[in-house]
Amino acid sequence: MTETAPRPTLEAVAARAGVSRATVSRVVNGGDGVREPLVRRVRRAVEELGYVPNQAARSLVTRRHDAVAVVIAEPETRVFADPFFGLQLRGISKELTAHDNQLVLLLTEGRDDHARVARYLAGGHVDGALVFSLHLDDPLPGLIQGAGVPTVFGGRPGWSDGTRSAVYVDSDNRDGARTAVRHLLGLGRGRIAHITGALDQTSAVDRLDGYRDVMGDADPGLIVESDFTAAGGERAMRELLDRRPDVDAVFAANDLAASGALRVLRERGLRVPEDVAVIGFDDMLPVAEHTDPPLTTVRQDIEEMGRLMARLLLRGPEPRHHGDPAADGAPTGVVLPTTLVRRASA
Repeated sequence: MTETAPRPTLEAVAARAGVSRATVSRVVNGGDGVREPLVRRVRRAVEELGYVPNQAARSLVTRRHDAVAVVIAEPETRVFADPFFGLQLRGISKELTAHDNQLVLLLTEGRDDHARVARYLAGGHVDGALVFSLHLDDPLPGLIQGAGVPTVFGGRPGWSDGTRSAVYVDSDNRDGARTAVRHLLGLGRGRIAHITGALDQTSAVDRLDGYRDVMGDADPGLIVESDFTAAGGERAMRELLDRRPDVDAVFAANDLAASGALRVLRERGLRVPEDVAVIGFDDMLPVAEHTDPPLTTVRQDIEEMGRLMARLLLRGPEPRHHGDPAADGAPTGVVLPTTLVRRASA
C-alpha cells in the first residue's frame, strides 16, 4: 500500500523561504506589512513545496471563508429541469471562480427548509448569499436578513413596505413583454393571448403588466395563469383554445411555457405562425432553438445576470448617505435590457 506524503507545513515554507512563520502566515492569508522581496520568496516557496493553506486557520485570521451560498427558493426537481437555473449558476460560478471563491448550493424543498438555510447562513460558514427565484410571500428574505450576511437578490424583491433594503439584479421584464406584444400587433394579430408565469413572482407580474400596457382593456379571457413550466404551458394552451378558439397569437411568459403551448397547437392541427403566432421569454437556446418551429422570444442575458450578482456581492456595499434610497430601506437594483430575437414562430 502506497503511503501518502505528508502535507507541507507552514514551518516548512518558512524554512524554505528563510523567513519567520509569522511572515509566511501574513503572506498566505493576505495580510499587510511584508516587504515585496519577502513576499516573492514566500510565494516561490509555496509553489515549490505545493503548500495549501489550512482554510479553517486562515478564516480565523482573515474572518473570511472565500465561500458564497447560492440559495434557490425552488425544489430540486424544478432547479435541475429548468435550463434557466443552470445558466444563472454558470454565470455565478464563473465569477466566483475568477475570485477564488467556492459556491455552496442551498435548495429549499419547502417552508421547513427556510429555517435550516437561515441557520446555516447565520453560522458563519460563508461570506455572503446570492438568492433567487423568490416568491412574493416568501419569509426567506427576512430570515436571511436576520442571519446578518451580505446578500444580493436575483430578480426584483417583492416587498414594498420600505422596511428592508435590498441589492438586486433583474431584467427589464415589463419592457420585454411590451416589445413582444407590439411585435405581434405589427404582424396584424388582433386576438393576442398571454400565458403568465407564476404570479407569486415579480418577473411574472412585470410581464403581465407589460402585456396589459400594450393591450389595454383586452378580453380577460385571453389571459391564462400558468407556472413557468412546459406542462403548465400545455395546460394553459388547452384552456385558452377551449375558451377562445379564435386566438391568433400567444405571448408566453417564458420559453418552457411557450414550448408546451406549441405542442398543444400542433396537436390541435393549428399551424405556427400561420394560424397562431407564438413568442416566449428568456431565449434559452436549448429550448428556443429546438422547438417546432424555432421560437421567437425575448432575450435576457441570464448568465450575465448571475455574474453581475456575484460581482456586486464580492465588491461589497457602496457607501450610503442619509436620504439615499438604499439608506432609507428601498430596494436598489441593476436592471438589464432585453431584446427580441426573431425566429420562425412569430
